[in-house]
Amino acid sequence: KKNEFSAVLKEKDYNEFLYQELETANLKEGELEELEQQYQTLSNVEFIKENLDKLLSISNEEEFGVLKNLKEFKAVLQKNVGFSTEYQSLFERTNSLLIEFDDIVKELNRESDLVFNDPEKLETINQKLQLIYSLQKKHNVLTVKELIQIQIDLEGKVVSVATLEEEIVNLEKSIKELELQLDEVANKISKSRREAIPNLSEQLIAILNLLGMPNVRFKIDIIASETYHNNGKDSLQFLFSANKGTDFGLLKKVASGGEMSRIMLAVKSILSQYSKLPTIIFDEIDTGVSGEIANKMGEIMRDMSKTMQVFAITHLPQIAAKGANHYKVFKTVLGENTVSELKLLNNDERIIEIAEMLSGKDISDSAVNHAKALLN
Repeated sequence: KKNEFSAVLKEKDYNEFLYQELETANLKEGELEELEQQYQTLSNVEFIKENLDKLLSISNEEEFGVLKNLKEFKAVLQKNVGFSTEYQSLFERTNSLLIEFDDIVKELNRESDLVFNDPEKLETINQKLQLIYSLQKKHNVLTVKELIQIQIDLEGKVVSVATLEEEIVNLEKSIKELELQLDEVANKISKSRREAIPNLSEQLIAILNLLGMPNVRFKIDIIASETYHNNGKDSLQFLFSANKGTDFGLLKKVASGGEMSRIMLAVKSILSQYSKLPTIIFDEIDTGVSGEIANKMGEIMRDMSKTMQVFAITHLPQIAAKGANHYKVFKTVLGENTVSELKLLNNDERIIEIAEMLSGKDISDSAVNHAKALLN
C-alpha cells in the first residue's frame, strides 16, 4: 500500500511539473501560426520594404504613375458620358476602380510605415517559437491546441481524489437545485404560451382577413423538450393553412412570398402593442403584394404610427402615400465620389414621386391624378 501511495505521489509530482512547465509557457491557441508569420516578416524586413517602396513608386510616379494614368483615363472617359448609358456605366466602373486603387495605395503607405527592423522582437519571437517546438516534441503533438488540452488534462490530474470527489458531490447538488429552479420558470413560460396562443391566432386571423386572406388558419404546436433553451423548454412549430380544404404545413415551407409579407406585418403589428417599441422599421415588408392589399397594409402601418414611430422602405405608391412624411433616397455623382442622398419631399414633389412610382419616368396626367387621389 505504501509503495502504491508513493507511486501515486510520484506520478502526481511529475504531472504537476509538466503542468507548471506548460502553464509557464502561457500558450494561446493560434499563436504558433501568428508567431511564425511575425518571424517570417521580421526576418525579411528589407525585402518587404523594397517591394513596398517599388509598389508606391509605380503608383505615385509623377508622370507615369498608375494613379495619374487612372485619373487621366477617367477624365477622358467622362467626356463621352453624355452620349450613352454604356459610357456612363464604364465611367462609374472606372470611378469605383480609382477609389479602390487609391485606397490600396493608402493601405500600402500605412504598411510601409509599420515595416522596420526590430532585432530584439525577432529574438523574443524566436525564443517563444523554440519553446513551443520543444514542448511539441516532448509531448509528441503538432499543435498548440493539443498542448493546451494536455495542460487542461494535467491540471485535472494534479487535483487530489478526495477534493475531486467532494467537488463532484457539490456540483451535482448545485445542478439539481438549478434544474428545479429552471423547470419552475420553464413551466411558467409554457403555461403563458398556451394561454397566449388562442389570442395570438385570433388577432393574426383578424388582421389577415383584412389583407385578403379570408380562410387563413394558424396552429401553434408546443412540443415539450428535455433540454433547456434560452426561452424555456418548449419547441414551437408554426403551422399554417391559407385556403379551405388544405392541410396545415410548416409556415416557413408552405407560405408564399406575398403571404409571408402579410403574416410578418400582422405579427409585428400585434407584438408592437406589447413590446412598447419607440420606433419600428419595415424594409420592403410589402414584397409580393399590390393593389388593394398594399393599401390595407399601408393602413395597418399608419395605425401603428399612432403609438410609435414607423419607417417604411417601399416601392409601392399605396404605402408611400400613407406616410406623414415622404423621403426620397437617391444617388448622385459629385466629382470623384458617389453619394447617397435623403430628401424630404414637399407636397408637389411628393405628387410627382408617387406618380412616377405608378407609371415610370414618363409621367401621364392620369398617374398624376391617381397620385393626388392616393395622397387625399
